Amino acid sequence: MHKSLQIIRDEHASLSAMLQSMRLMIKRGPEDDKDLFFKVLRAMLFYIDEFPEKQHHPKESKLLFPLIGERSPQIKDLIDKLEIDHKYGEYKIRELEHLLIGWEMLGDKKRDEFNHFSNQYITFYMQHMQLEENLIIPEALNVLTPDEWDTLDEEFALNFDPLNTKSPRQSEYDHLFTQITQFTPAPIGLG
Repeated sequence: MHKSLQIIRDEHASLSAMLQSMRLMIKRGPEDDKDLFFKVLRAMLFYIDEFPEKQHHPKESKLLFPLIGERSPQIKDLIDKLEIDHKYGEYKIRELEHLLIGWEMLGDKKRDEFNHFSNQYITFYMQHMQLEENLIIPEALNVLTPDEWDTLDEEFALNFDPLNTKSPRQSEYDHLFTQITQFTPAPIGLG
């Protein structure tokens, strides 16, 4: 297994767990501690913005997709779709953050709008990762050279996923990691 592919799969697993936990939290609602509920959801959205949007996607877009696209023109449309997903992912996370603030500041009259958009977002993201896992990665295994894999392995090794317990955490993410895992429902958290 190429190190870069393992990193991509590990990062997808972390993100998938985060999204599923977020869905469970939203379904459960704030219960008795609204401040903690919104604080943890903000931390989860920050994680999605900080890691997948700023580290994971750029490596796929700048390194992996162009290499595959050069050798596999038959999947150009798929790569184009994934690139559009990446391009609008940051917009979507900002919209979700805005809707969460609306719910927190204006009350339950904004809850349905947040719930609807968050469910759409989670479904979108899960489908995006599925396409990468089921179509892009197998194609990469078929067409990339050992030298290209070496380059990808080096570049993806520079990623730092604060929720991946297989790699050491950096101190600036310790507080984020603690906030998310301590108060979030399984599969990502202990709460």
